[in-house]
Amino acid sequence: MDSFEINKIVAAVLMVALLIIGIGKLSDVIFHVEKPKKPGYAVEVEEVTTVSSSTKASVEEKVDIAALMAMGDVTIGEKVFKKCAACHSIVKGGKNNIGPALYNVVGRKTGVVSDYKYSKALASYDKEWTFEELNGYLIKPAKWVKGTKMAFAGLRKEKDRASVIKYLNQNSDNPLPLP
Repeated sequence: MDSFEINKIVAAVLMVALLIIGIGKLSDVIFHVEKPKKPGYAVEVEEVTTVSSSTKASVEEKVDIAALMAMGDVTIGEKVFKKCAACHSIVKGGKNNIGPALYNVVGRKTGVVSDYKYSKALASYDKEWTFEELNGYLIKPAKWVKGTKMAFAGLRKEKDRASVIKYLNQNSDNPLPLP
């Protein structure tokens, strides 16, 4: 390659570099942006009042469980329960899977299924699985019983929760009367 060819290549590279720098300077002149006096963005935050857990619990417990249970349907509950069936069995005498067996769960004390290792949070929860308790738990288990190992996201729809609770109640030796 002769030196004249090398000079043309270097000149082309320099011209491209000058052209890019020139376009950048020209765009700065055309699109002038004023820099802020203080860098960053001001984020306005509303003051949030904190609600004590006892107040929050009383608000959550004021769900009209009778009206909620009236929305439920056992056949829909059976279909929705298929999400739960991956971890729980519902048949009489069924074995524990990833989660405990749920036959006779409505009205049963929490954390008492033999040969199942509950999380410390659920083992020490010391309540009964009432309609209200199941409703709150099924909304978001990790929020209702902090520290539970159940990683289910929850059932957002009231009709689905009521249907699953009715289905769980039906799968019992002595179903509880609906509220």
